[in-house]
Amino acid sequence: MHDTQSPEAGGKPLSTLQALAVYLERRSLVMLALGFASGLPNLLIFDTLSAWLRDAGLSLEVIGVFSLATLAYSVKFLWAPLVDRVAIPGLTRNLGHRRSWMLVCQAVIILALLAISGVDPAKSLGAMAGLAVLVGFVSATQDIVIDAWRIEAAGEERAGALAAAYQWGYRIAMILAGILPLVLSDAMGWGGSYALMAGLMLAGTAGVLAAPREAALAPRPADAHPAPRRPVPDLLEWVGRGGLVLAAAALLGSGLSGDPFLIRAPLAALGLAGPAQGLDDLWAAKPAGAIAQVASALGGLALLAAAVLPLPGRPTRPGRFLFRALGEPLADFVRRHQGTAALILALICVYRLPDFVLNIMNPFYLDLGFSKLEIAEVRKVLGVVMSVAGVGLGGWAVARLGLMRSLVIGAFAGPISNLAFAWLTLQGPQLWALAVAIGLDNLASGFAGTCLIAYMSSLTSRGFTASQYALFSSLYALLGKLVASQSGRIVEGAARMADSAGSVLFPAASGAFATAAAKSGVSAAGLGTGYVAFFVYSAALGAVGLVLTLVVAARERRARIRAAGEADQAPA
Repeated sequence: MHDTQSPEAGGKPLSTLQALAVYLERRSLVMLALGFASGLPNLLIFDTLSAWLRDAGLSLEVIGVFSLATLAYSVKFLWAPLVDRVAIPGLTRNLGHRRSWMLVCQAVIILALLAISGVDPAKSLGAMAGLAVLVGFVSATQDIVIDAWRIEAAGEERAGALAAAYQWGYRIAMILAGILPLVLSDAMGWGGSYALMAGLMLAGTAGVLAAPREAALAPRPADAHPAPRRPVPDLLEWVGRGGLVLAAAALLGSGLSGDPFLIRAPLAALGLAGPAQGLDDLWAAKPAGAIAQVASALGGLALLAAAVLPLPGRPTRPGRFLFRALGEPLADFVRRHQGTAALILALICVYRLPDFVLNIMNPFYLDLGFSKLEIAEVRKVLGVVMSVAGVGLGGWAVARLGLMRSLVIGAFAGPISNLAFAWLTLQGPQLWALAVAIGLDNLASGFAGTCLIAYMSSLTSRGFTASQYALFSSLYALLGKLVASQSGRIVEGAARMADSAGSVLFPAASGAFATAAAKSGVSAAGLGTGYVAFFVYSAALGAVGLVLTLVVAARERRARIRAAGEADQAPA
């Protein structure tokens, strides 16, 4: 969905003031409200709800099961095609396709949160669990629709600004949902605080009503090769394909969420307690657990492909329907990006790898010698401010410089910011150095994240917007899960190698790592060397994304030049 007036397409670049003014446009303000409505229910049914359950005296095991309420976010692309094509009776004609879906989702979320506010988890745990799952499912559906509206409402010049506004609204909602219920629970009770949160969802409703109505979706063309109706065989095929889709959802959900519940529960119901427990042990193992999770997600994708592919030489109504619903969005993407589709998918998977592997940062800060209070102050205050600034800077860059140029800058920024932590390792527990490193990392992360969202948005096509973006956003972190599982192993392995070699290339600052080194069985200088080696490794991973970004950018530039030449040669 490229804007032909973007700088990269030969249009006149926006001035600095014009690029900043995009944030004050109606669409950007609407997106801020919609991002808020998207972020609020997410934390309420996950992190904040766990505090309520613990306050009610429930065990940690029970609380852990409630995290599955957010599982729908991992597999939302399975029903995204329905969101693309199913109209809401009585609303779609008056409000437009996307706005009607958003309004219905928000109404259900508000009613479900109000229902949760009236439930006592100590007495009606099942009801609360069901309502939490409902909020998770509808909230994931709302995300599908909001992403589709954002993409369809923005040209390439505004893609970054709308992505930034969405992230700002989302982060504001996460902060409020994480603080307000805790603060107000003593005065209003948990139920009262959740009722207040339901009221705050009306900000999203106001955003929907203020949103410009999008252009009507083009009707899907009729099936050029309809299959004959065969009631009994069709029913049996629907049952078989439906079973494959459910199995695919279980494997995908278990892999992407990091919890094998959807596989374990059926096994336990069949009396196979041993294999069910074995899955829990496997998912928790390192590094085998991460490999198993990725394999589970890939296996789910393979089953899903088997479920939607038509039978060779035997067109059937179920096969045609499922392929048109689930297969055509991917086929459309591959068709539009012939020769580049695989590279683009690889780019999406590796672009944020430098961020994903930094999953041991709190242990690093503690090992370096910082106190928990110092870490919290810098991360939660300066980190949030710099992250918000990075998000805004990314949106400005997309409007001012163009999408692909901004994407390349983000691919540079991520690895370079990781090297700031190698520099921090050599400084020791200096608070100013911690602030510099965290500030640079959050600025780069916010910038790169906005550029990636804008880029994934540009890859969709009208008619498949929700389906394609839901797939991209569900899969882009899959490779990061596998690579991030090795972070601690790399640090300690490099530390032992440095000690055994008798040569420490990067001695830690005096006093750093002294306490932590004993836990890993290495010297303080060796542990410092291990951390430096890890941060250099994380930056090297970013080089893969940078190369892919440059290759894809060059191919897209050649494609635009070729298309412009063909347009000039076409007869008037």
